[in-house]
Amino acid sequence: MEKDEMIKKMVAILADEFEVEAEVIQPEANIKETMHLDSLSLVDMVGLVNEEFGVEIKTPDLPTIKTFADLYDYVFTRM
Repeated sequence: MEKDEMIKKMVAILADEFEVEAEVIQPEANIKETMHLDSLSLVDMVGLVNEEFGVEIKTPDLPTIKTFADLYDYVFTRM
């Protein structure tokens, strides 16, 4: 899967799952603020990424993933 395809798929999945407009999911946007995630919702997002892309986001890595660009890079390099 190309990175552009992965990003489009991830945006669609996240927008649907967390009921936000796809347009607000911008690479430089903060994930928690944009999707209004609390710690439980963040766990749900991690599980969703694992299920959809086969990539496990490790707990120690979570603090380094602040923006959607960080998330895309993390997932793409581990697919």
